[in-house]
Amino acid sequence: MTAITISEEPPRQPTIIRLLELSDAYLASLYPAESNHLVDISALEKPTAVFFVARRAGEIVGCCALVNAGDGTAEIKRMFVDPEARGLKIGKWLLSAVEEKAVKLGFAAIRLETGIHQPEAIGLYRAAGYVERAPFGDYLPDPLSLFMEKLIKWNI
Repeated sequence: MTAITISEEPPRQPTIIRLLELSDAYLASLYPAESNHLVDISALEKPTAVFFVARRAGEIVGCCALVNAGDGTAEIKRMFVDPEARGLKIGKWLLSAVEEKAVKLGFAAIRLETGIHQPEAIGLYRAAGYVERAPFGDYLPDPLSLFMEKLIKWNI
C-alpha cells in the first residue's frame, strides 16, 4: 500500500481548490444553501487556521482545517477526501493530525458541525470519541446539522 502523508500546507493550491469545489458540490446535493456552513479559502489562510493536506504517492487526496474559535476551543472545517481515495482511512489520518495539533496548541476541545446525511463522517467522528452537543459559536439550531465535540485530555 502506498504511504499516506499528512502535512501542514497552504490551502491555495489548484488541487485543494478542486477538492473544495467537489466538497461544495457534494454538500449542495445533500442540503439547502442555508444548511451549508462552508468557509471560503480566504478563511483557511488566516493565522487562526492550520490547514492539513493528505497526500498519497505525492498526490493530494484530502484536506482539513483546524480553526481557532478564540474561546479556548477549535473547530474542524472543510474536511474532505477525494472520492477516488475513499476507503483508505485518509479521514482518520487527517483527524489524528488535527487532534495532535490541537493538543500542541493547548485547546480544551475540538468542535465541528456536520450534516445528518453524511453517515461516514458521523461514524468517523463518533469512532474517534466525538459526542453530540448543542450548537456553538455563531451556529443556530438546524435540523439538518449535527454538532459534535471532543474534550482534549491533558496528561499532567
